[in-house]
Amino acid sequence: MYSTLKLFLNGKAEFDQESLEHICSHFRYIKTKRNEILISYHDVATNYYFVNKGCVRLFTITNEGQEISRYFAYEGNLVTALPSFINQLPTEEFLQTIEKSELLYVSRSDFYKLVNKYPEFAKIYTEILELGFIVAQKRIYGFQGFNANEKVRWVIKNQPQLLLRVSNKMAASYLGISPSTLSRIKSKL
Repeated sequence: MYSTLKLFLNGKAEFDQESLEHICSHFRYIKTKRNEILISYHDVATNYYFVNKGCVRLFTITNEGQEISRYFAYEGNLVTALPSFINQLPTEEFLQTIEKSELLYVSRSDFYKLVNKYPEFAKIYTEILELGFIVAQKRIYGFQGFNANEKVRWVIKNQPQLLLRVSNKMAASYLGISPSTLSRIKSKL
């Protein structure tokens, strides 16, 4: 149950076996259904999730009712509604499994205890924050001025799992294009 998490942690930093076991003991296992909401709009994010199996998406809904996907987490990744998790204010997003998933989650209080106790774990958290910032910046600035075809090519290069595992509707909402435009571009590739 914890083997993927242990691989993830050891791939990011060096942990002795005792430390690794102690960290893993703070994570709880849950099995979810497809399309299960883990965090609802206006909830406060109290858990950080590790994807053992499946896929989780972070999205919001516009005033017009349109879903806009912001992030997808696959096996071996951590995910939460990070601004809410950090500042403990209501989130403006949903966190949803889009496949049957097996997740490990750690509470916010335990997460920060681990950050404070293990410098290696703190390093991983810093790396996650930095990587999240970089990916968000690349997506924002990379998409500015891109036409639909260039956006799809960017995703193929930088996030290839997206078009293989996510519905056209969700992928299109991430790219800021219509599902029919995405289908048309994919058929020509």
